[in-house]
Amino acid sequence: MPIDAAKAVAAEPRSAEIAWDHKDVQLYHLGLGAGTPATDPDELRYTLESRLHVLPSFATVAGAGMGVVGGLSAPGIEVDLAAVLHGGQSITLHRPIPVKGRAVTTSRVAAVHDKGKAAVLVLRSEVADDDGPLWTSDAQIFVRGEGGWGGDRGPSERLELPDREPDKIVERAVREDQALLYRLSGDWNPLHADPEFAKLAGFDRPILHGLCTYGMTLKAVVDTAIGGDVARVRSYRTRFAGIVFPGETLRIRMWRQQDNEIQVSVTAVERDDAPVLADTVVNHS
Repeated sequence: MPIDAAKAVAAEPRSAEIAWDHKDVQLYHLGLGAGTPATDPDELRYTLESRLHVLPSFATVAGAGMGVVGGLSAPGIEVDLAAVLHGGQSITLHRPIPVKGRAVTTSRVAAVHDKGKAAVLVLRSEVADDDGPLWTSDAQIFVRGEGGWGGDRGPSERLELPDREPDKIVERAVREDQALLYRLSGDWNPLHADPEFAKLAGFDRPILHGLCTYGMTLKAVVDTAIGGDVARVRSYRTRFAGIVFPGETLRIRMWRQQDNEIQVSVTAVERDDAPVLADTVVNHS
């Protein structure tokens, strides 16, 4: 069996130094569509170094880290990258991410779940600098054809949408070149740029990175529901429920569930509100 769950989970964590500065943060924000309108004071917080703050989802691209591809080379794991899908993502912020930083990321396979026809790997990265913990990130990786060994199925709850109208609805356009810009933050998968590779993967054309949609959604929530203050975000989780093509429009619905929790649903407008992100929650102060 290509996945040895016990060996993967028991493997020693791997640590690496990572570093970033304002250029990395600005590039990431631009890859999410920040800077429109270019002179808007709210957008300048994402694009101008003298006013810069850091959107917490930057944690998914900061530095080198173990990352998804690195996690797939962990002991006990040998899979075909063509069978791999990013199933979900969560981040927990221990304090605001600085504009410039140097830290150590410690990564491991936290769990391997047996979903029958597939396996789900939970790749966890814990990041800390000299002042203490910064963030914890979990990537849930869906590997088709690798289940069925009788292991623990893991959690499978689905978060029902509230039975009422959203408190806020915003739409965000995805530029035709957005995947080309976003990939400069470190995800070089040709699925998001090469039409021929995309066809081999079963798509008519390249698709947007799921983590780009993830970041765009958090930016929309921060800007419209929590006063534009990135420091208020405590955690953010989602399940990737569908794809997005560059040139489409995201419809982002938000419900306030508690004083400190916002539930979110994201759909693709041009495809009859096809699901994109589900089971999505932002917790904030």
